[in-house]
Amino acid sequence: MNNIKVSIITPSFKQARFIESTIRSVLEQDYPNIEYIVIDGGSQDGTLEILQKYADRLAAWVSEPDHGQTDAINKGFSQATGEVLAWLNSDDTYEPGAVTAAVKYLAEHPEIGLVYADTNFIDESGRRLGRFPAAQTDYRRLRQGYVHIPQQAAFFRADLWRQVGPLDPDFYFAMDYDLWVRLAKLAPLAYLSGQTWANFRLHTSGKTIAADDRCWPEMLKVHYRDGGTFFAPIVAKYYLRKMVAPLLNWNRQWKMRRLAD
Repeated sequence: MNNIKVSIITPSFKQARFIESTIRSVLEQDYPNIEYIVIDGGSQDGTLEILQKYADRLAAWVSEPDHGQTDAINKGFSQATGEVLAWLNSDDTYEPGAVTAAVKYLAEHPEIGLVYADTNFIDESGRRLGRFPAAQTDYRRLRQGYVHIPQQAAFFRADLWRQVGPLDPDFYFAMDYDLWVRLAKLAPLAYLSGQTWANFRLHTSGKTIAADDRCWPEMLKVHYRDGGTFFAPIVAKYYLRKMVAPLLNWNRQWKMRRLAD
């Protein structure tokens, strides 16, 4: 199993507060064959010094202007040479043993194109806020808007990426959903309930809090692009989500403020 190389990409921009925790969570994995690439967008907040600190343990890194997160991820994957791929944003972290568990499952189930497990929500200090609502999904359910894949805990096969990639640079928020749909069309997805592989950090400057309203319109773009109609579950979910999104974001922010106090 250790012969399977795993390429992990971290896109980054102005995340000096968190990126060292992200880097350490990758470098401290017990899996021995990891190619770790960090693509920073030219941050001037102390990120460069952190990257230089770990430079000899990274397969590659760069700090230069780019066109945003999606562009950075694509840039990283264009350099990747592993058979299994993943990306971990610069404010998220892996749990110990995550990579080993993912590779083991993919090695034992060659028919599976992508595997994922559970993910915690954490705050700026790393305290647990709750759990991402992960669940088993597939191509049909993804097209209906039932995503349930925590991107932080997802690992997929590079040969499938070469068929469906790169990420669509027009997407700011739903580039992962778009990728999941394209992967699921080619191969089954597997959810390993009861295993926690990652931590999804919620903070006021993170996209999930600051720009959540951009997610579902982009998901609808995928829906209509792939032949979907107005009379579909994902469209109904979009309007429902649009109504309750302020309450969901208020609840997340309230939890973070409560823990901070």
